[in-house]
Amino acid sequence: MTDEDETMWPPAVWARQFQEASEQAVERQTEFAQQLFNANGAGPSSLPEMAASTMGTATFKTRVQSGGRISIPDAEREALDIEEGDIVQTVVIPVKRNRDES
Repeated sequence: MTDEDETMWPPAVWARQFQEASEQAVERQTEFAQQLFNANGAGPSSLPEMAASTMGTATFKTRVQSGGRISIPDAEREALDIEEGDIVQTVVIPVKRNRDES
């Protein structure tokens, strides 16, 4: 924290920290996308292997719940040290649709 942070209004400090975290997440997502598209033969089927090889990431399947909610499984939360209130970046790839197409 700098002297400037101490004189700022607390919500402004939080907003700036949130903005910085968002920018870092976008940079990591951009790097990941570049790795994905630069890999020979990369496609949706190679995504889990590539994601698993990237430090600080996890690949898992989960079901969409009411209100569009998804859950991060316990094992992944523990492995990545994710706690309630942490900000995470997600990439969503539909795998299977469980609905009647009538």
